[in-house]
Amino acid sequence: MTQTSGERYRSFSAFYPFYLTEHVNPTSRRLHVVGTTLVLICLALGVLANPRWFIAAPLVGYGFAWVGHFVFEKNRPATFKYPLYSLAGDFRLWFEVVTGQRRW
Repeated sequence: MTQTSGERYRSFSAFYPFYLTEHVNPTSRRLHVVGTTLVLICLALGVLANPRWFIAAPLVGYGFAWVGHFVFEKNRPATFKYPLYSLAGDFRLWFEVVTGQRRW
């Protein structure tokens, strides 16, 4: 689906190809994967050790991702327009990379 400026994605399956076009730079993808891995670690530590780790999770995740976008991709993160789809995209990209389905 080619999207015009006024349209919004109505499903994650329609959004994800767009998400991938916003993550073509290898360094940016690597930063996303590292950031998402650290988010998962923070969430685990929040459950197992100290709930304060829950505060660190979004800071770490967005920090790595936004460096990837602003410094390497030179684009605006999709999170600003599609926060839930973008979050789902981060986890799908992470899963595809760690399972060897996508190069990072």
